[in-house]
Amino acid sequence: MRQLLIGRRAFGAAVLAVLGAAMSGTAVRADDVSGTWLRETGASKVKFAPCGGAVCGTLVWLKPGVETPAKLGQKIFFDMKPTGPDAWAGSAFNPEDGKTYTGKMNLSGGTLTTQGCAMGGLICKSATWTRAN
Repeated sequence: MRQLLIGRRAFGAAVLAVLGAAMSGTAVRADDVSGTWLRETGASKVKFAPCGGAVCGTLVWLKPGVETPAKLGQKIFFDMKPTGPDAWAGSAFNPEDGKTYTGKMNLSGGTLTTQGCAMGGLICKSATWTRAN
């Protein structure tokens, strides 16, 4: 009987620890992606910052001479929420075609890889970014 009581207490403590971590937002934590990132092509910079309960990426710079329908101040990534360590998922807006796609981001050291997918993930396009600040 005593072992059963100790087992229940240990189980209860474990449940409380898991619930506490989940409530504090650390159960699924992604590293900080906040800041300004330069696209691999050198054509644009996006600033990622918290917005609501997620992360958003706003276009803050375009290389002079680059022709694009994108506008400075336009949100390119939005509602990006942590899905695991160094990973987020949400939506990505493509100013080239004016459509919004399922978006994913992965951070590895000083490199951020973003991906926009259509047709349930069958067709995806990705870009690599490096910290600009």
